[in-house]
Amino acid sequence: MQRRLGQSEITLSAVGLGLVDFAAGPGWLSRALFPPLDQPAKTAVVAAALGAGIDWFDTAEMYGFGASERALAVALRSLDVAPDAVTVATKWFPLGRTASHLGRSIGARCRALEPYPIGLYMVHHPFGFSTAIAEMRAMASLARRGLIHSIGVSNFSAAAMRRAHRTLAALGLPLAVNQVRFNLLDRRLETNGVLATAQELGISLIAYSPLAKGLLSGRYHREPALLARQGLRRRLMMPQNLRRTAPLIAALDAVAAAHGASAAQVALAWVLQRHGALMLAAVGATRPQQASAAAAAMAISLSAKEMALLTERSDYALA
Repeated sequence: MQRRLGQSEITLSAVGLGLVDFAAGPGWLSRALFPPLDQPAKTAVVAAALGAGIDWFDTAEMYGFGASERALAVALRSLDVAPDAVTVATKWFPLGRTASHLGRSIGARCRALEPYPIGLYMVHHPFGFSTAIAEMRAMASLARRGLIHSIGVSNFSAAAMRRAHRTLAALGLPLAVNQVRFNLLDRRLETNGVLATAQELGISLIAYSPLAKGLLSGRYHREPALLARQGLRRRLMMPQNLRRTAPLIAALDAVAAAHGASAAQVALAWVLQRHGALMLAAVGATRPQQASAAAAAMAISLSAKEMALLTERSDYALA
């Protein structure tokens, strides 16, 4: 399943591999936030993703201050992956910075990912010291210099998306994507104008956390004690109302049984089908099997009845 990235010329697999779990580095906080994966484990996950048909990787400067980017590059080099065979998406961290930092820091991003070019460069969130207009102008400069291939944003509101799009359009460039949280337990983009604006302007959406930090797999409903053993970051970010979400998990299990799939795969398939070709998803993995399973979700075709059932159970969980 291939999908075009907004109005750019880039076409990607509908599922990409999200690499926040590759961010572990030295220090107690890093160990508390991220799983302790060594480089061979990371390379094995990347190899599984590639073998299953995933052709893009989503990382960021703030994922271990470049640790995730470097780990990805090491993995791809060790697997003899050609620079033009995959697309790397990464993000600039704007907190406490102005748009001028984009030009000053791009060299560090390119060195971390060498020799793999930046196919998609995103502003990670809208909380910098510069406006979206200034940031998009700086991004456009990077694109004109051939340092990045397409431009995106992450966590931008509908109004901020529109400003970014308008700024780039005046410079002859498209805003390719807005990366936002979206899953069966977080559908705010459907009501806050982000989805409608993306549809109007032809901007792709990349869903992050499409499995609600693993809650939609059903494993925590089957074994609630597992929640206490998760890392700090996952516990803080995961919705944990197990009783309220139980009917949704039951529906996911039933649909999964009909497809010979897992609940997580069905939850991901729902994300990919809910708004058609507009939506892609970045899925994290700490084991090769998880990467392969995420890619396999692209082959699941849910019926209209199954989509309606899952959406109805989602409505109940979110009410």
